[in-house]
Amino acid sequence: MPCSSLVSTFSSKNFVRSAFSLGDCEVQSGKQSCMKQIVLMLATLIGIVAFASLANRATRIPSARAAKTNQENKPVASPDFTLKDLDDRDVSLSQFRGKVVLVNFWATWCGPCKIEIPCLVELQDKYTARGFTVLGVAMDEGGKSAVAPFVQKARFKVHGTPQSMNYPIVLGNDPTADKFGGLVGFPTSVLISKDGRVVKRVDGLVSYDEIDKAIQSNL
Repeated sequence: MPCSSLVSTFSSKNFVRSAFSLGDCEVQSGKQSCMKQIVLMLATLIGIVAFASLANRATRIPSARAAKTNQENKPVASPDFTLKDLDDRDVSLSQFRGKVVLVNFWATWCGPCKIEIPCLVELQDKYTARGFTVLGVAMDEGGKSAVAPFVQKARFKVHGTPQSMNYPIVLGNDPTADKFGGLVGFPTSVLISKDGRVVKRVDGLVSYDEIDKAIQSNL
């Protein structure tokens, strides 16, 4: 599933190629040339590690916070909120009482969010008839002017077929996010049971299999 993990940008093939390059350096080149190649390789590796670290921070939470989140992943009453949808109508979380709801905080500029959307589209297709919905809470600073064109035009491949976002989208804000304990990054998803209780929170990309099981167990 596309939302289960991020793909590393540095392959083992590239690393092996670099290792052989160093071997050739020792045999064919002088010390000065060899040192230049070693320094270049080290600089490249440092850059890759730095990039991976930043990407990890963008979609994950510190271990201490993660442990706290896991401990608090117990059913508690969900806060309510009322936000505008893309047609300027009021949408309240409480109006979905009786359904299992996956509240998904996202943004149009968020790369990991776009990776996750095909999974959310698939889940919406799969479980709508059984009383489930995704509720996308767009956190773009540009509001409707940024979100509406994206939702209208963007297409995501689900089982090889381009599909639009098929679940309700509302325009979020910081006070709404604060009701759920605040956000440490995007995406952030909160699963709410039929009786209005928070049963699971995921900071970062959701695992399709994991969230699928959680949805099924609450339907």
